[in-house]
Amino acid sequence: MTTRPGGRSARVRAAVLDATYAELVERGYLGLTVENVAARAGVHKTTVYRRWATIDLLIADALDSSRDTGWPAPDTGSVEGDLIAIADEIVTVFADPARRAVPEAVVTAALHSGRARQAKRDFYAARHDQAAAVVRRAVQRDELPPGTDAVELIRLTCAPLYYRIFITGEPVDHATAERSARAALAAARAGLLRTWDATGPVSSPSRTAVDRLR
Repeated sequence: MTTRPGGRSARVRAAVLDATYAELVERGYLGLTVENVAARAGVHKTTVYRRWATIDLLIADALDSSRDTGWPAPDTGSVEGDLIAIADEIVTVFADPARRAVPEAVVTAALHSGRARQAKRDFYAARHDQAAAVVRRAVQRDELPPGTDAVELIRLTCAPLYYRIFITGEPVDHATAERSARAALAAARAGLLRTWDATGPVSSPSRTAVDRLR
């Protein structure tokens, strides 16, 4: 299929990828078929097969298209406020059954498909890098030590929430989000997330830094 930005090819791709998400949510990975995706998108199945030879390629492209969507990092005026806002957004998404259906379906698909797994990894790597802007900004404002690993701080902020959502099934709320963000921030302020300092690379947290958290 010839790609013409803004033309029929772009419209067909958007319709097919939207249909892929809808089918994934409705039927799950094991029930996903090219025929059903094509029918929902309003195109012939040969159109889908021509560009996406397999279901895995469809899912991967759908995730890739989501990764390319702009996501504005919060700017509340403080790194604490920014991290809480990021954590709160996760809570907001998963509190809404309609919005949580897509990420839950994608996680399930990644358990069965290597391509979906890699696409999911790439998606979150891109999102973490976008969110890390709030940490880099905080370092420039002297809110955090120089050398703080920006992406790792984002991971630490989000990880307890995803653990509750996907592993234990425990509920999450604003208090959970706030606690997660503040715990991650405390580790960063103590220097536990520094990758380098004035003497060079940091291989492991100092005992003094660890003691500050006790």
